[in-house]
Amino acid sequence: MEAKKEDKKNEQKREDNGDLKKKLEEKSSKIEELTDTLKRLQAEFENYKKWNAKEKVDFIKYAHADLIAQMLPVLDSFEIALKNTSDKDKFIEGMKIVYAQLHSMLEAEGLKPIKATGEKFDPYKHDVLMKEESDKPEETILEEFQKGYMINDKVLRHSKVKISGK
Repeated sequence: MEAKKEDKKNEQKREDNGDLKKKLEEKSSKIEELTDTLKRLQAEFENYKKWNAKEKVDFIKYAHADLIAQMLPVLDSFEIALKNTSDKDKFIEGMKIVYAQLHSMLEAEGLKPIKATGEKFDPYKHDVLMKEESDKPEETILEEFQKGYMINDKVLRHSKVKISGK
């Protein structure tokens, strides 16, 4: 009877060992599968990062293509004007037309001049180069040395001005 009990215990141990081996193989298989999935995801992510970096470079490289294409007629007008420099009055008139063409194109892109002369000094829009005594209220802009511009609601270049003061 003791031998039968011993045999049953050994048989139970073998079954337990077999179950443990099966579970170990299943776990190993699952680990391999997850490791493979992780490696693929890492490779895909690296490829995505490379693709995204290339897209950024291309975007920066060609970001101004539309604006430049709009400027080509202005360039053509300059070339025509420079060919016709023999008549001073026609040349000046041509330059005025080119200026108007360029100015309207830039306005269409959101460029606006900053108002200066006669306005109150605004440190967010104006740079003071000189101060002069005047009968006008203090910090009134007397003269604009260089025009400032905004693009949409952001200052692109500050106006260089002279203001009234003590």
